[in-house]
Amino acid sequence: MAALIEIREHEELAAWCEADTLCLWAAQGLDGRCRAWRSADGRAVAVAGPGLSTRDRLAVRGAPDAALPLVREVLGLTGPSYRPLGDRGLIDALAAGIPALVPAGTFGWMDGRRPAALGPGPATAAWLPDAARDEVAALLAAGFPASQAKPGVAGVGRWAGVRDDAGRLAATGTLAWCAPAVALLAGVAVHPRARGRGLGRDIGAFLLAEALRRHEAAALMVEEWNHAARRTYAGLGLRYRPLAAAAVPGRRRVESGGPIKD
Repeated sequence: MAALIEIREHEELAAWCEADTLCLWAAQGLDGRCRAWRSADGRAVAVAGPGLSTRDRLAVRGAPDAALPLVREVLGLTGPSYRPLGDRGLIDALAAGIPALVPAGTFGWMDGRRPAALGPGPATAAWLPDAARDEVAALLAAGFPASQAKPGVAGVGRWAGVRDDAGRLAATGTLAWCAPAVALLAGVAVHPRARGRGLGRDIGAFLLAEALRRHEAAALMVEEWNHAARRTYAGLGLRYRPLAAAAVPGRRRVESGGPIKD
């Protein structure tokens, strides 16, 4: 029996991964660029999404003994730029069992579903006009230079913001690389001069409310050491899940972002 079976429909993927938001986000609705597979026994799922949050991602879920042969074969289809990510014990097992892979860091995934935060976002936050892109870029440079979401980056949507009493942009954030079922909050930043006023919560609450009006679930990536952000999003109803990633050293995403071929 083949080690992997391709999953071709979103509903089928949702059933096999038990509606796991990480897998559904990576699948992007199986839009023709992204692909998904399961092990023959159904105990593991792998979803390949090119150029998501600036990397080629391979979301993995399931039992390590089933995921190992599945991921080994999937990486032969996708190529070595794809970085497996998933629950830490699973990624540790993949890095130990696939010689080409090495651990590539730990972080958190926070997610929530309707009806959480379905009320209106804070009145202080609003969508920004396109003309504010330079302001957004300047705020990110000052408050979150490591953000993977930036104005003009492929997959990054409209920016939201909070202005101070002087009309200056004090906080910003966006919905980026969103899948039909899962919106991703990204680029949430507060200018250093405006910290300590709860503006991070305001922009996060606004984006979460907007996300859940349009999608079944919302999620974000967060550094595990960023306890302030974790507390903020937990207060908005999101749950924290520790993740890890692995990678083939020296490999980055495929610039073409084209379909994955057999």
